[in-house]
Amino acid sequence: MSKVVRAAFQYILWFGAVLLLSFLLIHFVAQRTDVNGTSMVPTLEDGDQLIADKVTYRFRDPERFDIIIFPYQYAEKTYFIKRIIGLPGERVRIDEQGKIYINGKVLEEHYGLEQMVNPGLAAEEITLGDDEYFVLGDNRNVSEDSRYPDVGNIKRKDIIGRAWLRIYPFSRFGILKHQ
Repeated sequence: MSKVVRAAFQYILWFGAVLLLSFLLIHFVAQRTDVNGTSMVPTLEDGDQLIADKVTYRFRDPERFDIIIFPYQYAEKTYFIKRIIGLPGERVRIDEQGKIYINGKVLEEHYGLEQMVNPGLAAEEITLGDDEYFVLGDNRNVSEDSRYPDVGNIKRKDIIGRAWLRIYPFSRFGILKHQ
């Protein structure tokens, strides 16, 4: 085999390996996601670009306050980014003052941008199923989340991954804090 043919074969093999590795990373390890809207302000802002970790939830269950990515059921290729508030089997209620109750106790958290005005479906206690999560945006008064019927409780199988790293804007580059 001539050197030219051997070199061409090596480049084709290398290119194929890069394509295969890229495919595996995109489909099984990570996903780049753009933030559209203000429902997660101040944590995430419109135009932020994120990397979602698709591996973590293969080894452990999602935890309270994780920021997750899941598909919006009424629009193809549209994904929502919200914070987990309620875990499987828990009871969630939001009172008129915007306080969140988990199993009858006030949830101590500091992610909400302001007092929640509309408790939505959670004005009445919601009992989550064995594979369901209750999610809210951090900017509660503009967020479309589990309080509304078109989003509702999020099933475990629908969670794509955990927002992990902000890659843009560069001035805010870094790992996202979940706790």
